[in-house]
Amino acid sequence: MSKLISALPKNLLCFSHLRWDFVFQRPQHLMTRFAREQHVFFLEEPIFDMEGREFLAKENRDGDVTLLVPHLRSDKSAEEVHASLCNLLDEFLKSESMCDWMFWYYTPMALQFSLKHRPALVIFDCMDELSAFDFAPKELLMLEKKLMDIADVVFTGGHSLYEAKKNRHNNIYAFPSSIDKTHFASAREDTEEPEDQAKIAGIKLGFFGVIDERFEIDLIGHIATARPDWQLILLGPVVKISPDSLPKHKNIHYLGQKSYQQLPAYLSGWDVALIPFKLNDSTRFISPTKTPEYLAAGVRVVSTPIRDVVKPYGTQRLVSIAEKHGDFVHAIEKELQAATDAAWLAKVDAFLSDKSWEHTFAAMKQQMLSAMKRPDTLLAS
Repeated sequence: MSKLISALPKNLLCFSHLRWDFVFQRPQHLMTRFAREQHVFFLEEPIFDMEGREFLAKENRDGDVTLLVPHLRSDKSAEEVHASLCNLLDEFLKSESMCDWMFWYYTPMALQFSLKHRPALVIFDCMDELSAFDFAPKELLMLEKKLMDIADVVFTGGHSLYEAKKNRHNNIYAFPSSIDKTHFASAREDTEEPEDQAKIAGIKLGFFGVIDERFEIDLIGHIATARPDWQLILLGPVVKISPDSLPKHKNIHYLGQKSYQQLPAYLSGWDVALIPFKLNDSTRFISPTKTPEYLAAGVRVVSTPIRDVVKPYGTQRLVSIAEKHGDFVHAIEKELQAATDAAWLAKVDAFLSDKSWEHTFAAMKQQMLSAMKRPDTLLAS
């Protein structure tokens, strides 16, 4: 009977803790690719803006992705929120056959209102150790254990996270951050810098991404003070920390969040790209997508010793690694001096040659098809 399975269910419902229009990263890369073959529905966390009837808003995104946003009343307890979400999901799926659906989880918290449904396939894409982030719900670990129990296949966002989770599931695979090489390689061309960056003169050190509790604020302040002739360009939203806590120096430029399409133009003007993350529980298992993106742009990179950056990027001498503030500044100086090393760029291109989101998508899809052929999955569906 398992040999008859040659395609995935036609509908994919993705439960996400990240909003689609926030930062274009792993969920968006994968869901836009699945949407070429399945009907993809991306369910965000609720917005509490209603006084009357609650509803599930539907909007189209990036072609064939349908964004689902619950709009709830703000005067509800946690239990009432779960009940409302359960009702909205039940209504959404009421006329559907579950054999036509697969559920893709980024957040175990969604089990609180989706557990009753039995789709043909359950996928847990564990892209981060969410329980280590600031303000993580206390029930997250319990729900993750339950999700591990019911998932047919589990993916992790990096090798270190795989090592931490591999004994908790019998069908788990590491899929580190990947790359849209063509998009970021355009930064190597003679590209005009965006106006807000072009007017900044001097050596430019850049970072793009979310500026949150993982960001090493003191390191940025140290760099700015130690080398006032360097210009630090920081792109991205500030979340979960106060903007007042960020260092204020004339050579630090907070240019705000930029679209995914704009990033190569900014990268084209950088001399060195930075990964200035703290070393703590919230960064222990991260695999920064920006690492291969910086490299694909042909920009030198200096990072703190994040495990999934050290191996493989640091060990293969594609990225400089430094922890202490003084060492970090020295590493930037060395990268500036080696900027014209063509051999390094050739090595970068060779390393990235077999890495792409298309490859990741195809490999994930194959594991999902294999999971559907497993006797336990057939029995559950």
